[in-house]
Amino acid sequence: MTESIMNHVVAHPPAAGNRISFVRLGARESMDLRELYERAGRVAAGLRRMGVGPGDRIGILASNRLEWVLLDLAALRLKVVTAGLEPGKFTADARLRARYGLRLLFTDQRTDGDGVHPVELVRNLADGPDVVLPPVAYASGEVTTLKFTSGSTGEPKGLAATVGSIDSSLRAVQHMFEHGPGDDLFVFLPLSLLQQRYWIYSALRYGHDITISTYESAFAALSTVRPTVVMGVPGFFETARAHIEARAARVTPASGRGKDARRDAAVRLFGPQIRYLWTGSAPASDHTLRFFSELGLSIYEGYGLNETCIVAKNYPGAHRAGSVGKVLPGKEVLFDSDGVISVRSDYPVSERYEHSAPGDSERVFVAPRTVRTGDVGYLDQDGFLHISGRADDVIVLDNGRKVVVQPIEEHMRRSPAVAHCILFCPSQTYLVAVISPMTEPADLAEIDAQLARTNAASGPDEQIRKVVVSEPFTIENDLLTSQYKPRRRLIFDRYRNEITDPNGGLS
Repeated sequence: MTESIMNHVVAHPPAAGNRISFVRLGARESMDLRELYERAGRVAAGLRRMGVGPGDRIGILASNRLEWVLLDLAALRLKVVTAGLEPGKFTADARLRARYGLRLLFTDQRTDGDGVHPVELVRNLADGPDVVLPPVAYASGEVTTLKFTSGSTGEPKGLAATVGSIDSSLRAVQHMFEHGPGDDLFVFLPLSLLQQRYWIYSALRYGHDITISTYESAFAALSTVRPTVVMGVPGFFETARAHIEARAARVTPASGRGKDARRDAAVRLFGPQIRYLWTGSAPASDHTLRFFSELGLSIYEGYGLNETCIVAKNYPGAHRAGSVGKVLPGKEVLFDSDGVISVRSDYPVSERYEHSAPGDSERVFVAPRTVRTGDVGYLDQDGFLHISGRADDVIVLDNGRKVVVQPIEEHMRRSPAVAHCILFCPSQTYLVAVISPMTEPADLAEIDAQLARTNAASGPDEQIRKVVVSEPFTIENDLLTSQYKPRRRLIFDRYRNEITDPNGGLS
């Protein structure tokens, strides 16, 4: 029987020699993974003294930091469930504790109410006495964390994630990429997203370094770190592409403005030791993927949902442009008559949502171990999965014609002036594009030129008749999720008048 990766992480101190680092603007903290493991044990002992035991839940509402990791690893050592709560989506108070059944809540926000503690308390616990903890072992169906959906389509829903789903994903990733000594994985998305913690578990199990930053500090941190792998989302790499192109354009003509200048700029941004770039969570544009590949930076796109974890991934030796890779062992993709994908898992993340509206679970968890994704796609003859778009992103015009919006949006994003493009059809007669510009002020001439190129490449029912240029979509203004996914509903609500106004063009 294959050993559980998570049971190994809990029961075996890592070998000395690999490090975890935390990098913020102007600050860096680093320690050996063995020291991290020992500190987590002392935090676990401190939690026990505070009355926390197996089956309890603790909440962590804080930005990426050492205390976050210590609490998560300590909870694993106690069979305590961690609820990862993303800053900006939740408020630290007694109501939050009550809603999710949290025994304790740790936060870097202002504390309010009994059982809500400043996250800095964790450092005191880590300095406590060494205690021998009782051994624990997890069955594949046991839960380690309560994670939440991105909220891109509304209120985040909870998912109680199983050990089996974590083990199967980590095992598949290790088979594909063989992380180990010499690697340093750079992570900056919130640790409240369970998959970001996978790379910590991977470091403890397979013996590599890991560097943790925040999305606010990511680009500045990269200038001081020399990672071999950068874990990002398409929005991050599109911004990185813009940085590289801008830096290359500033070089003198004598130094050249072509591929060599862009390659030099990419090395200055990411460092010279990059083995590959990882992207997922949202569709990446062909232009961005091709940009990095042409610079000699291997970038591998994959596919998955919170409800399924990783389903498919491109990787060295099995990479096809335009696809999201081959389906992982333990996953099976199924297609209905309209091409809508469902995923069956040997080790499902969960079988239902927690803390969701009536009917939400039934619409997604459609059969045992099976999740309806809402994505449309197909498998090619070599087994590579291709995603065409979202079933609910198919616009039906008043003439009965169906328009799949994703390819049109991606075509608009080929322009260096366009960070995001979201299509709406308020009257079912014509398409309206809301454009998040790459720079401020927006390059309206280039956006207009890209509009002409996109319309020329599209059919008569796929013409964009109107463009609304918005403020840049950001996490801070709530128009992007923490995974850089546009919040379509909020974007429509914010620009409803401009979208529905039949007059006007580029605005």
